[in-house]
Amino acid sequence: MEKIIKTGICAYGMSGHIFHAPFIHVHPGFELTAVVERSKHMAQERYPDVKIYKSVEEMIEDSSLELIVVNTPNYTHYEYAKAALKAGKHVIVEKPFTVASAEGQELIELAKSKGLLLSVYHNRRYDGDFKIVRQVIASGDLGDILEAEIHYDRYREELSYKKHKEAALPGTGGLYDLGSHLVDQALLLFGMPDAIWADIRIIRKESLVDDYFELVFFYDKLRVRLKCSYITREPIPSYQFHGRKGSFIKTKADTQETMLQQGLMPGAPGWGVEGIHEWGLLHTEKEGEVIRQYLPSPKGNYLDYFDGMYNAIAKGAPVPVEPTDAVNVIRVIETAFQSSKEGKIIKL
Repeated sequence: MEKIIKTGICAYGMSGHIFHAPFIHVHPGFELTAVVERSKHMAQERYPDVKIYKSVEEMIEDSSLELIVVNTPNYTHYEYAKAALKAGKHVIVEKPFTVASAEGQELIELAKSKGLLLSVYHNRRYDGDFKIVRQVIASGDLGDILEAEIHYDRYREELSYKKHKEAALPGTGGLYDLGSHLVDQALLLFGMPDAIWADIRIIRKESLVDDYFELVFFYDKLRVRLKCSYITREPIPSYQFHGRKGSFIKTKADTQETMLQQGLMPGAPGWGVEGIHEWGLLHTEKEGEVIRQYLPSPKGNYLDYFDGMYNAIAKGAPVPVEPTDAVNVIRVIETAFQSSKEGKIIKL
């Protein structure tokens, strides 16, 4: 790599430790230069050469840094991304982009005015399970798709130890957290819907934030249902697509996250490879013959996102996830909350 992009990460919790630092570290085009840790020095234990800052504001002032990863609590994304852009840095913002769509649009305009790059880390685009979903839909094997359902379910009655995720603050709760992945994938597959209906609730006993939602996207002939519950001990397949010619059913398989939590680095043997038991089921008809077969997923690899970001900064390519896509995700989330509150379908 001719160019080395010195990068700072705004926090070293799960997002920094699992989803950003390992990929920046192994990518030859990036240097993991700085991390914000207010009390601990966990980053230095794993990356001895990294510089530790006590505040985001202090790190942003580091003139050697070219790229800032904003992965702090959701309600701070706008503030810190804006500060980084004003300081002349390219910015990656962890999903969800911002709490309000107007804030995201303002950041897009600020980045454009300063000639800087801005992207949002919708990493679930790079999971093997979603890759095979995109391939099957693009193949036309299902025919015109009439019904789609995407789930992100958990079984977790207890509250998270991460206090900022359970506090009744702007941008907290299941729809902003897990829902942003589902909305992004639905929009990537089918575009913006004509209208939205939503039911958003709190179902855990001590919870202060939404932990259950069901969204229905209305298109001309297609209906897309997005669903999440934190009280689902036996989840159903996460991807279900039904078209005029056939169906495709697929489980969610977070192989990369599991390997990262085990301390493995990207590129380890078997990286992003799903087990046979996770293969998706295609049931369709081709040339008069009924086909029912299990399809392996391509390898998942979040490093593809960082490849895209490197090529954008170093070679002028488009960013891997456009911030306008991420603003549309927030627009949908805002509309969903309005629909749930008013108990009606809301047109976009």
